[in-house]
Amino acid sequence: MEPTAPPYEDSPTANPKHSTNPVDEERHSENRGDRQTDEASREDNDTYFADNKISIPEYGDSYSFSFRKLWAFTGPGFLMSIAYLDPGNIESDLQSGFHAGYSLLWVLLLATLLGLLLQRLSARLGVVTGMHLAEVCYRKYPTVPRILLWIMVEIAIIGSDMQEVIGTAIAFNLLSNGKIPLYGGVLITITDTFVFLFLDKYGLRKLEAFFGFLITTMAITFGLEFFTVTPDVKSIARGLFVPGCSNCDQQATLQAVGIIGAIIMPHNLYLHSALVKSREVDTHRKDKVREANRYFFIEATVALMVSFVINLFVVCVFAEGLNNQTSLDINKKCVNQSIKVDYEHVFPPNNETIGNMDIYKGGVFLGCQYGAAALYIWAVGILASGQSSTMTGTYAGQFAMEGFLNIKWARWKRVLFTRSIAIMPTLSIAVFKGVYQLTGMNDLLNVLMSMQLPFALIPVLTFTSSKALMHDFKNGIFATVVCCILAVVIIGINMFFVITYVQDLPVVVLPFIGIVMLLYLLFVFYLGLVCVYNLGGTFLERIPGFMWIIGRDLYDLEPLEETSPATNDK
Repeated sequence: MEPTAPPYEDSPTANPKHSTNPVDEERHSENRGDRQTDEASREDNDTYFADNKISIPEYGDSYSFSFRKLWAFTGPGFLMSIAYLDPGNIESDLQSGFHAGYSLLWVLLLATLLGLLLQRLSARLGVVTGMHLAEVCYRKYPTVPRILLWIMVEIAIIGSDMQEVIGTAIAFNLLSNGKIPLYGGVLITITDTFVFLFLDKYGLRKLEAFFGFLITTMAITFGLEFFTVTPDVKSIARGLFVPGCSNCDQQATLQAVGIIGAIIMPHNLYLHSALVKSREVDTHRKDKVREANRYFFIEATVALMVSFVINLFVVCVFAEGLNNQTSLDINKKCVNQSIKVDYEHVFPPNNETIGNMDIYKGGVFLGCQYGAAALYIWAVGILASGQSSTMTGTYAGQFAMEGFLNIKWARWKRVLFTRSIAIMPTLSIAVFKGVYQLTGMNDLLNVLMSMQLPFALIPVLTFTSSKALMHDFKNGIFATVVCCILAVVIIGINMFFVITYVQDLPVVVLPFIGIVMLLYLLFVFYLGLVCVYNLGGTFLERIPGFMWIIGRDLYDLEPLEETSPATNDK
C-alpha cells in the first residue's frame, strides 16, 4: 500500500490520488467519513486562541525578510523556551558544573540544538495542518494507544510541575531567610498560579510580554551571578567545542546523559505545536505556510539561544566557584558574610569534600561566597523559573487534554488537576522530611522526563514525515535520520538510567520494575512500527493483523495553493 499522497497540485480543488490496491480502496472507503469529519473540524481546532489570534501584517512579499513580520510571529518560541529554564534544568546545570566543571558544556549545546530540531518539527506540524500534535494523535492512533499517550504526557507534565513547585518553595524559603517553611512555599504555589492566569484575560500579547519579563529576570539574575564569579573564558570555550570528559567519574557521566532528559521536555513538543496556532496563517496557501515556518524557526532559534546562554551561566557559576573547596572552607566564608540562612546544616565545619549540590545548597553557597545579595539574586531567578514553567505546563496540559480526549476544561480546573497531583507528594516530603530530600527528587524527576520523551518524539517524527499529512513540507532525509538516531539514543539513555537506579532498589520491587519496563518497551515498539510504516515501510503490511493494529490512515489535507486565488487569476 502507498502510505503517502502525491505532492500538492496548483489547483485548490485538486484531490490527492489513492492507490488502486483493493485493500487500500476498502480502507479508504471505511475512513472517508473520518477524513471528511477531520477536514471539517480542522477549522474548529483553535483551542483558546480562537478569539485572540495575532494578525500578520501584509508587508512585502512572502519571500523577503521583515522585522515587522518577525515581531508579529514572536511569542510562541519564547513561551516554549521557558521549559528549557525550569528548576529541573537549573539544578541539572548546577550539578553538571559541580561534578564535571566545564567539560559537559558541549553536551548542553548539543542537547539544545537537538531540541531546536524537534521544536522546529513540532511548530511545522501545527502550521501546516492547523492542528497541534495531540489533535493529530487523536485522529491517527486507535483509542488504546491514544489514551496511553495522553497518560504518558500527563505523567511528564505532573513530574515537571513537581519540579516547579519544589523550585518555587525553595525560592520563597531563601528569600524569607527561612521564615517561610518549605511546606508554606508549597502551599503558596497553589494560589499564585491562579493569580497569574488572570493575565490571560488581558490578551495574548500581554501574557507573552509577562513571560518575556520572567525570561529577562532569569537572564539578569543568573547573568549577575556569572559576572560575579568571572569564570575562565578559555575553559568555557574548550568545554563548548571540544567533546569529551576525560576526568569525569560515574556521577559526571550520569549528569551528561541527564542533561538530555532535562533539556528536551516531552510535553513541550505538544505545547509548541499548539502555540503557533495563535497567529493568523492562511494554511491553504503554500507561500503563507512557508513564510510562517521560516519566521517561527527564526524566533525559536533566538529563544533557545537565549535559554542556552542562561543555562550556560548556571553551569559556569558552579564549575568555577566550587572548585576544590571543602565544607569547612565554605562554612568559614558563611561566618564572615553573616548570612541569615541555616548554613551550619548545609556546610558543617568539617574537612570533608562536598559530595553533592542542589538549588538550595547552591543559593546558600552563593550567599557565603559572594554575599547575601548573591543569595537573594539566585532566589529571584529560581522563583521566576518556577513561576513561568508552571504556567506553560498548565497550557501544555490543557492542549493535551483537549487534543487526546477531545474535551475542554476551563484553565482553572486544569491548574487544579495537575497542581493537586503534584502538590501531594511534594507537600508530604516538605512536611515530614526536609529540603535535602525535596531537592533530591529532581534527579528522579529528570529521569522521568527522559522516560516520557519517546512518546512525543516518535509521534512528531511519524506525522512530520508523512507525505499524506505534510505534503511538500514533510521532513527531509537529514531531519528524519537525525530524529531516528535521537530516538534510539534516548531509549538507550532510558535503559541506562533504569539499570543505574534499579541497583539501589530492594530486590522485592525488581519484578514489578521488570514488568513496567517490558510494557514500556512494547509501547515504544508499537509507536516505532507505525513510524516505520509511515516512512515507507510497506513491507509491514505482510505481517498478519498489522493493518488492524495500527488503526486508521493518515487523512489527507486539502492541497495548498502556491499563491492567492486573486493572483492566480491574473
